[in-house]
Amino acid sequence: MSARADLDHLRRSQRLDLAAVELDYEGFRALAANPHLSAHEKIGFPDAYREGFEQAILTDICAKLPMLREAEGRTVVDIGPGCAALPRMLVDLCRDRRHRLVLVDSPEMLALLPDIDGVTLKQPGLFPKNAAAVRETAASPADALICYSVLHYIYIDSNLFDFVDATVNLLAPGGQALIGDIPNVSKRRRFFATERGQAFHRQFTGSTEPHEVRWAEPCPGKIDDAVLLGLMQRAQGAGCDAYLLPQPAGLPMANRRDDLLIVKP
Repeated sequence: MSARADLDHLRRSQRLDLAAVELDYEGFRALAANPHLSAHEKIGFPDAYREGFEQAILTDICAKLPMLREAEGRTVVDIGPGCAALPRMLVDLCRDRRHRLVLVDSPEMLALLPDIDGVTLKQPGLFPKNAAAVRETAASPADALICYSVLHYIYIDSNLFDFVDATVNLLAPGGQALIGDIPNVSKRRRFFATERGQAFHRQFTGSTEPHEVRWAEPCPGKIDDAVLLGLMQRAQGAGCDAYLLPQPAGLPMANRRDDLLIVKP
């Protein structure tokens, strides 16, 4: 069971077991300030989980939000971009397509991202608590909203129905929100119950012991099928369409993560 780490330890330690720490907004602020960590480690990932995958991730995001590459001069909001290569690639894309990009994260994370006149706007704070400020900074409804590898951390700090409500309120008519790379404990259980999943576990851990899958066990604080279906229904009840989408097999955690797409008619 992971536990909250001492914030000073997160700010200063040269060696962190990120899997053993329950990260939240304040924890990520501390990681962003740690000079010993790589950009991937500052956003909670070992380097092997993200290094070299960013272009494939961005390609998948653009396939699900085609407006990013097919349109020009739109308003894009990125909730929790972090500070690694992916948001920098998104900044470059938005500059090329003349989009206005609102980056929403802690002050410490935002300070690590480039400032480009006419392209990047920065709104510090925890979403959805700062949703009104995000909308004011954007100065117009969002044509596209991205929240990638972040929802499970928002779950620790906020009510996810509030997150969906704020997301829907931010979207322009015809706007789309991609809440991507969501760890789904139900999908994880289904995968590890298969022989393919057991083989994956043996290869990943180096263990010859079978991985025990516990079905009838609650997972407090974890996102599962029921949570995702509830979020879809919340968006649908607010007048939007909502879809649960798979990730391409080439992405690093596609076998146990889902993407949620919300579309405002």
